[in-house]
Amino acid sequence: MNVRPERDFNVDELLDLYASVGWTSYTGSPDVLTKAIANSSFVVAARDQGGTLIGLARGLSDDASVFYLQDIIVRPEHQRHGIGRQLLTACLERYRHVRQKVLLTDDDESQRLFYESFGYVRTVDFEDAPLNAYVRFDS
Repeated sequence: MNVRPERDFNVDELLDLYASVGWTSYTGSPDVLTKAIANSSFVVAARDQGGTLIGLARGLSDDASVFYLQDIIVRPEHQRHGIGRQLLTACLERYRHVRQKVLLTDDDESQRLFYESFGYVRTVDFEDAPLNAYVRFDS
């Protein structure tokens, strides 16, 4: 398996990866997905020995004060093999100089434990200063 920054993706391989984890908000709008990937600050891909895309992480950053992890995806049949950990490590290493690293994720125990293992803290549990997180989704 190979994990490295990447920019050039075939739209079909992206759609196949996102569909494998049920992210239909992306697969229903291929143009939006390809634009989102192209406009991301950093994209790292995991490919198997045959070159098949099996994972991807992408984020947005001002490269000074904040990094926002937008997507981290690993095909279900490849999950629990350290690929997600390698993808997130690559992102955090790229933005190691940035103080604030933010993400939104599902309210799922395994995801919480995964991100906490990297030092992430839910805003409700952050003790250094009171924090709230807000999100707005427009249709």
